[in-house]
Amino acid sequence: YRSRKVSSKVERAPATMMNADMDAVEAENQVELEEKTRLINQVLELQHTLEDLSARVDAVKEENLKLKSENQVLGQYIENLMSASSVFQTTDTKSKRK
Repeated sequence: YRSRKVSSKVERAPATMMNADMDAVEAENQVELEEKTRLINQVLELQHTLEDLSARVDAVKEENLKLKSENQVLGQYIENLMSASSVFQTTDTKSKRK
């Protein structure tokens, strides 16, 4: 009877070590999974940020083109006003002296 008891203890020891090793591997896998999940979430957040910034750049480009066009119209309007006004006409000093 004693020999059986000793042999059963010996058989349990490797099983217990295997369970401990498996628990360590499982814990390591859990840590890796959490790290991968964190990195995936970070990548997704950066992708959304990039999309938002890209949309903002497009909106600013469009606004810039609109403002350039408005500036051209205003510049032409001012030029026309100046050419129509006698205040801005060039004076010919030679013809006045004669």
